[in-house]
Amino acid sequence: MTEGFRARLLAGERLLGTLVSLPVPELAEIAAGSGFDWLFLDMEHGRLEAGSLTGLIQASGPACPCLVRIPANEEMWAKKALDSGAAGVIVPRVNTAEEAARAVHWSKFPPRGGRSVGFSRANRYGARFQEHVDTANDTLAVIPQVEHIDGVREIEEILGVPGIDAVFIGPYDLSASLGKPGRIGDSEVAEAISAVRSACARRGVPAGVFAGDATAGREALAEGFSLVCCGIDISLFARTTSAIVQVLRKPVP
Repeated sequence: MTEGFRARLLAGERLLGTLVSLPVPELAEIAAGSGFDWLFLDMEHGRLEAGSLTGLIQASGPACPCLVRIPANEEMWAKKALDSGAAGVIVPRVNTAEEAARAVHWSKFPPRGGRSVGFSRANRYGARFQEHVDTANDTLAVIPQVEHIDGVREIEEILGVPGIDAVFIGPYDLSASLGKPGRIGDSEVAEAISAVRSACARRGVPAGVFAGDATAGREALAEGFSLVCCGIDISLFARTTSAIVQVLRKPVP
């Protein structure tokens, strides 16, 4: 299904995912088995490294493609993520059209970009090398993350870059860039998010966003976001364990 993820994204399908930050394949396997459409593998803030990606992507299975948020908008990270068999990359802190174009460049094979060529899991270790080279530019997604007010101000220019398949909003970093870290419900933060979503709608570009829980996820879907990442492995575990302890600590009749 990796090959079909970008097509589903561009068709505007509602694609539901969750964020995996720990290098534990069983977590990816459990999340994929829960029915998510995709997994957000976080190399930027999570503990994931290049060596962790393959195991997580293998564990998620072909029915649940993975997008990798790379640590930086650089050749090496895009190459490592895509060579591991990811369905695409989410590129952090894209604030200008030039930075968006760089993300596309490192994610596309020549002549449309500068991605280097080699045997990897993505081409079945060479067995499907030519097939992958011939099709990857049209099947792998490139998604810049707008998570700073500078990126919001330049959103029209970013959306005008050829090869951009969607835009993903990072509400927490966006709130921090406005001097209001964590206050994602603040009116100024909400206006910035709305500005990006509206610009994407005008251009016909899918918009994605992170939602902390199912309620926020449903609100995002109602607002028109089609690429929604709901929850983080560590916070989901923390909330669940905390809730169990709170119940058990209540006085026993």
